[in-house]
Amino acid sequence: MSSTYLSNDVFKLVVDNTPLISLDLVVRNASGQILLGERVNRPAQGYWFVPGGRIRKNETIADAFMRLTLDELGVALPISSARYLGLFEHFYSDSVFGNTPSTHYVVNAFEISIDSNLTDLPNQQHSGYLWWGESQLLDSKKVHVHSKWYFLKDNGIECSKGSA
Repeated sequence: MSSTYLSNDVFKLVVDNTPLISLDLVVRNASGQILLGERVNRPAQGYWFVPGGRIRKNETIADAFMRLTLDELGVALPISSARYLGLFEHFYSDSVFGNTPSTHYVVNAFEISIDSNLTDLPNQQHSGYLWWGESQLLDSKKVHVHSKWYFLKDNGIECSKGSA
């Protein structure tokens, strides 16, 4: 598994010229509620969003899943504990660098169930976390459309057209 980070200049070049591959985690508690975090970084800054992150070069999807569940939830989970929801494309007009370049993610979404309330969650990507009911998050203008796609009947590539 790779732990090497790119310099900002190199990463900006990558974001400007290629899609990023990532995993999103739809986390359900025992009551069926969904964990969302309020994003502190671009893209999707200020919106409530499911946890997740990029897959690194030379990192398998299974290793990325284990790393991201540890980094985002504080508990390392195997990919075998998840249900695959599908492949999605997320287009953003901005990026971690500001208004330019735009960002394109190819996202593999997974659903996991957690019995714990997940206290002491990290704050690098999210300023706070809340458990949301499915209809509540679908009705909220504060929840990003890309996170809502995971709960719509026609999900996957068919839902991913358009940009945010």
